[in-house]
Amino acid sequence: MLQKLSNILQQNFPFLKEKKLLIAISGGIDSVVLTHLLSDLNFNISLAHCNFNLRNTESDLDTLFVKELAKKLQIKCFTTSFETEKIAKENKESTQITARNLRYTWFQETLQEHNFDFVLTAHHADDNLETFLINLTRGSGLDGFTGIPEVNGNIIRPLLKFSRNEIESFAKENDIAWREDQSNASIKYVRNKIRHKILPVLKEINPSLLDTFSKTIEHLKESAQIIDDSIEEISKNVVLKENGVTKFKIDKLQQLSNPKAYLYQLLETYNFTEFNDIYNLLSAQSGKQVFSKTHVLLKDRDFLILSKKEPSSKYHKTLEVRFQIAENTLKIEDPIHLSFKEVREQLIENKKTICVSKENLKYPLIVRKWKNGDYFYPAGMQGKKKLSKYFKDEKLSLLEKQNIWLLCSADDSIIWIIGMRKDNRFKIETKTSKTYLKITFLQ
Repeated sequence: MLQKLSNILQQNFPFLKEKKLLIAISGGIDSVVLTHLLSDLNFNISLAHCNFNLRNTESDLDTLFVKELAKKLQIKCFTTSFETEKIAKENKESTQITARNLRYTWFQETLQEHNFDFVLTAHHADDNLETFLINLTRGSGLDGFTGIPEVNGNIIRPLLKFSRNEIESFAKENDIAWREDQSNASIKYVRNKIRHKILPVLKEINPSLLDTFSKTIEHLKESAQIIDDSIEEISKNVVLKENGVTKFKIDKLQQLSNPKAYLYQLLETYNFTEFNDIYNLLSAQSGKQVFSKTHVLLKDRDFLILSKKEPSSKYHKTLEVRFQIAENTLKIEDPIHLSFKEVREQLIENKKTICVSKENLKYPLIVRKWKNGDYFYPAGMQGKKKLSKYFKDEKLSLLEKQNIWLLCSADDSIIWIIGMRKDNRFKIETKTSKTYLKITFLQ
């Protein structure tokens, strides 16, 4: 096994020999064997162990075992401890999901703090097959069937070519001690149920199951690559990016052989799950939306418009939210970034910068969302215009209109549709204006 791993590392990861590596170690047989192998191969390794406090004194004994192993091999060891069940309840998540998130977040923090290059985990071929079957039972796209990635950013899994039996045989042949997690025998968890109830039957049917599965994974990865190439080509006609906004052309989508399937491929990375609802957006009325945990997909006339959910969604719950700006303020950051500076002469204006006569302003100034009935006097034009009509003439999408902010005087007169157009009432009269105020929109 030592020679096989050496060959894999040399072939797939020749750069690792010169890198600082952090091994994620639980104390179980997989991570302990990985540690011994890389130590024997003289790699620059340290250990990282999380105590999730889920098994009382057993968890503490795991930590002690890892520290003793590091001492024996004369390598550094980093440990941390979490009140996992408490955090899981606070976050309303399963204990397993919480533990995983805590684990990988801490690995990344340790990586950066101590200048490590990669985290190595001990996932192996059986883990890969179990993950495939879990995704099969839950329903998944093709990506869910291409297995655990050997490389994922700065996380590398060098044991994916090895079976659990190979690892156990190596440990026994070399008198390597490890900690046995008794919870691994419980079929309370889905993974353990598959491991103890389903895989033995599948391996009885096909003793070469892992080899067969490995070939299947390779075929699926090749198919996934073909799909990725196809989506990249189709995106050139379907996807439009304007001012940081991603739009999908409905007419082009409807011309595809299977619009729903293409929508899935185009949007799966944005955490959407209700793809029937997304497909129905194609024929829905403007204004209909579908939400994921992180994004919103909005139907607006000829487009589906993708946007991130606003982290500061409190600003958008009502159009009546108002932010006051006191006189002599130099800068604000909420709800948007604006800077204010007195200048001696009028400057050239653009969509990001305006210049107004300070004498015409009534403080406190107000930043707010627009509402029905709002009107202004567009700079360079005669008379007033409703904002709803102005936005229609500018061909703004529903999403773009939702993101508009107004800068107003204390009497609610609109000074500036921020990032778009100034109000004529606040233009500078050179004969009467004594103080100019430069206002800049900082994105």
